[in-house]
Amino acid sequence: MGNSPQKIYTGIGDKGETRLLSGETVAKDDNRVKTYGSLDEFQSYLGMARSLIRQESIQSVLYTIQKDIFVANSELASTPKGLTGLKRRLGKKDISKLEVWIDEFAELYGLPRHFVVPGQSQDSAALHIARAICRRCERLIIMLNRATGDYDELVVYFNRLSDLLFVLAWLMEIRAIVEDVVCDLVESEAKKGNLS
Repeated sequence: MGNSPQKIYTGIGDKGETRLLSGETVAKDDNRVKTYGSLDEFQSYLGMARSLIRQESIQSVLYTIQKDIFVANSELASTPKGLTGLKRRLGKKDISKLEVWIDEFAELYGLPRHFVVPGQSQDSAALHIARAICRRCERLIIMLNRATGDYDELVVYFNRLSDLLFVLAWLMEIRAIVEDVVCDLVESEAKKGNLS
């Protein structure tokens, strides 16, 4: 026979260990593994949020962020020596890109002047879940950075990213409210017979 199919299981995990990108074997409860595991969870929630959002511009922003998270994961799965060999790391340009988006989207409807209770719409609620997980990722990266000093830019990136997700969730919430008001007006006018 030709090539045998690739198997998803390696057996290494059976001993509670995994390999970093560098090839180093570490325990599955190693802080780096916990951190990039949380980023994997975050990535999944961003995907769910993107699938619920109809606006292509916001879908595109979220897709770009998802690709950035792959870069962050490779940084977190590398040893300090391995970081020098990475093709790309998140840096100031990526942070600036987030800041531009924050300013652009915040300009549309401003920012809330009160605490926001998630749940106005599914897309907004999904973004709030992603934002909360992003904050956890940020805290884990801060913990790693305190120990190694290797992730200064990642700390800033994830701080800005959670701000962006808050702004996007608020935007989705406002749009849901506007849609509800418009639907109610159309329904009211239809009952009065003012719409043909």
